[in-house]
Amino acid sequence: MYDLFRRWQRNGTWQWIFTKPQVRADAKGLIAWDINVDSTVCRAHQHAAGARKKGDLQKGP
Repeated sequence: MYDLFRRWQRNGTWQWIFTKPQVRADAKGLIAWDINVDSTVCRAHQHAAGARKKGDLQKGP
């Protein structure tokens, strides 16, 4: 399956599959070209990511 996927990727089949219907729909006026730019950044607190706290290390006996 992967070999077929890569072959289609290299020979342009996937590009054709996605582009051809889009070109036809655009020619018929069926596509509204709206642009949306989102610059949202979500960051987790360091402790939410599993970072160790100072003094959190267990010392051996």
